Amino acid sequence: MTDTPKEKDIAASTSPALSDVEIGEIKDVKNADAALDFLRHEEGSVREMTPEDERKLRRKIDWMIVPLMWCCYCLQYLDKTLINYANVMGLKEDTNMTKDQFSNLALIFYVSYLAFEFPHGYAMQRLPTAKYLGAMVFLWGVIVTVTSACKNYGALVTTRVLLGVFESAVAPSLILITSMWYKRNEQPPRVGFWYLGTGTGTIFGSLISFGFQHVTNRTFYSWQIMFLTVGLVTCCVGILVFFILPDNPMKSRLSHEEKVWAIERLRENQTGIENIHFKPAQVAECFMDPQTWLLALICTSSSVPNGAVSSFQATIIKNFGYDSKQTALLSIPSGGVSIVAILCSTYLAGKYNQRGVQVVALLIPGILGGAMMAFLPDTNKAGKLIGNYLTNVIGASLPLLYSWVSANYAGHTKKVTMNAILLMAFCLGNIIGPLTFRGQDAPGYVPAKITIIVTCAAAIGFTVLLWFYYTAVNRRRDRFVREGGGERGRDIAFADVTDLKNKGFRYRL
Repeated sequence: MTDTPKEKDIAASTSPALSDVEIGEIKDVKNADAALDFLRHEEGSVREMTPEDERKLRRKIDWMIVPLMWCCYCLQYLDKTLINYANVMGLKEDTNMTKDQFSNLALIFYVSYLAFEFPHGYAMQRLPTAKYLGAMVFLWGVIVTVTSACKNYGALVTTRVLLGVFESAVAPSLILITSMWYKRNEQPPRVGFWYLGTGTGTIFGSLISFGFQHVTNRTFYSWQIMFLTVGLVTCCVGILVFFILPDNPMKSRLSHEEKVWAIERLRENQTGIENIHFKPAQVAECFMDPQTWLLALICTSSSVPNGAVSSFQATIIKNFGYDSKQTALLSIPSGGVSIVAILCSTYLAGKYNQRGVQVVALLIPGILGGAMMAFLPDTNKAGKLIGNYLTNVIGASLPLLYSWVSANYAGHTKKVTMNAILLMAFCLGNIIGPLTFRGQDAPGYVPAKITIIVTCAAAIGFTVLLWFYYTAVNRRRDRFVREGGGERGRDIAFADVTDLKNKGFRYRL
């Protein structure tokens, strides 16, 4: 019996009635990926792309979007950790905060960050992604600027809540944008490039803190001037992103021919580019997918050390016996360690298709660093400092998790949902992390450092389980194809079909 066009409608791709085995050419594109509708009108209008054409196109795309994405993530990391540098510049004393209240500021940021992941996910699917990102960058820049006027704990709580609300849009937006433009093997190094914002943000933050500590003013504290300056820079970047960063390949500044090539080369991903239709069935599938919970557990456990280190790094270093200016300068190598770890791990992950191996390789130095900080004698300041630097390697596992999601989740609504879940898991870890730094444990904070060891070990265990899960599913699907199943139409790449329903989909390890 021949399928009717209605039965082949993309909207059925989220329905249980859709065959998991055979999906033909899509006749009705109204609910499909936006790229499919674009290609239907442009089919046969350009020449075939050569390898040299693709190399030039990829380079052009890199220069068009990656620097702006790096700026967003660098400022996101810098702006949320400015309070870390402000603390050693006298913030706590100037606002009459206790140690526990300062710890709460780090926690409050991630609570609001977590609460707004799903609203952002829905909004960025319905609205132009890049425009939405630019607006959020501008708004959190305003909040950073306003923080310079805070004079008490209550005012700081308000700005931290709002900062979390607006900054929570950046990572899921960048994950979506990366998947819109790059093949799956190209995604890890590109995610790594914009995620370098964490390392460069650490370096910039340390230098900015050191510089502003030399500023004396009878009207403003040095930390207030720092917040004001960085906030205004963030607002300017938000405006640039809004007007310059393209929303998708179809609406970019590429030539007509390059737009078609940019889309066609992503067919092999089978994850689509953009779809504004929200599909509840894909949300339900995301929550029922085993990989969702394994990725969430990995992210949560590996983010506990990140939450602790990013919010308390300057405090930890100062407690080794250094003054405020020395602390600012000694924080710089942390950024360097992070940069090297990100570049090496994302490059190797993309080249050898082994994200899981790289995640484990990054968590092992974190265990070693936590042990050095916790158990070396207080007289061994150099050893404890090296241990602190090693914990910065842990954060390089996050871009690998980002690229795992962009590569292994098909169906736009499902991918947006998973981005939100992953970032909520990230927030949960960052909420737990600062809580381990209790005022009663100062100045050594040994229980917090032991927590770093335990959570890194747990993340390694979950990563190994996920690797075995992906391997088992891929083998099962390969066997299914060898036995004669799984015909695929050309349109399935942009059919908004999920990875679970598309039996031709293979998970990246």
